[in-house]
Amino acid sequence: MRKLFGGADRGGADRGGRAGPRRPDDPHWMLPPAAPDPELLRVTFLGVSTLLIQDGETALLVDGFFSRPGKVRTLLGRIAPDPAIIDRSLRRAGITRLAAVIVGHSHYDHVMDAPVVAARTGAVLVGSPSTRMVALGVRQSAGDALQSAGGAGRGPSAGLDDSRILVPAEGEPLAFGRFTVTLIRSEHVPPHRFSGELTHPVTPPVRASTYRMGRCHSLLFAHDQGRILVQGSAGFRSGALVRQQADVAYLGIGTLARQPQDYQERYWRETVGTVGARRVLPIHWDDFWRPLHEPLVPLPALVDDIPRALDFLYAKASAAGIDLRLPTAWQPTDPFVGLPSGEPRPAVCASGPDRQPGSAAGEPGPGTDRRQQGGSAA
Repeated sequence: MRKLFGGADRGGADRGGRAGPRRPDDPHWMLPPAAPDPELLRVTFLGVSTLLIQDGETALLVDGFFSRPGKVRTLLGRIAPDPAIIDRSLRRAGITRLAAVIVGHSHYDHVMDAPVVAARTGAVLVGSPSTRMVALGVRQSAGDALQSAGGAGRGPSAGLDDSRILVPAEGEPLAFGRFTVTLIRSEHVPPHRFSGELTHPVTPPVRASTYRMGRCHSLLFAHDQGRILVQGSAGFRSGALVRQQADVAYLGIGTLARQPQDYQERYWRETVGTVGARRVLPIHWDDFWRPLHEPLVPLPALVDDIPRALDFLYAKASAAGIDLRLPTAWQPTDPFVGLPSGEPRPAVCASGPDRQPGSAAGEPGPGTDRRQQGGSAA
């Protein structure tokens, strides 16, 4: 993990002399694999802000971005969903059927593949009016391809019917099995590149800048096993999450380190602090110009400073007694395993003096609830 994130070593300083937290070079920063319990809620991180959330009955996908075109093509050329890569990714993740694909906002690294994924898995597509325009463009492109090939009918790539494109009212709860999903208006992290609404269908291939952001949302997942906040972009809207609760926050940190310190403090306060999360897992930190079949690495230093963002999260989590973990790509995990109950305890994201007295590294200290560390269900 040192090689992955660079920055400060265990208890040391980074190359620039900045004091930093112990770096995660052991498995105690990671949640263990989920127990083989079909009814257990589990989450699988699939890069950027793509998360598979399932409970054995219902499977939901956040964003669903798999194609990940390279940097040169993205910056200088035109991009489109890659059906072969999407299919390989779905197979590797074990995804055959989804109830919904839920898009946080409509930049290409969130929305581009979503209509294709929804079409292939029988899902409804949930998002903003701009997300709907992307779906309509994919449908139009698929129809044109079928017509050119002299085909007929509607296969898994032929796009979504209107009944499977859902634009909910702000704050409207959506029921999918035992999940209740709520989209709450938020903001994108500055600078707001490619902002604005899409008013016409986006028919790929197109420039990456064609995918306008549209509305940005925080995503709340309520389930009888726990509550999850997914904040796909490191932005916030003041007071938007008041009266909301979450046990676990999947927190976007892309370009967070490029923001002023007071912005970073407000971001933490308006998300983790407001919903009362007891565990934080950073997302949207990986280089999304690299293919997903390769190991995930942070965004390049010229673009972002992921080690500095992790320094900030570590400091805030340690001060508040919040558990900080790094999500492991492709590995289903129980987000609530070993979750502290009652008063928060110090973060256990690394071994050392931050552990609860009497606990082994990575094991729950006093006051853990429901599940024991190691993934077994209570």
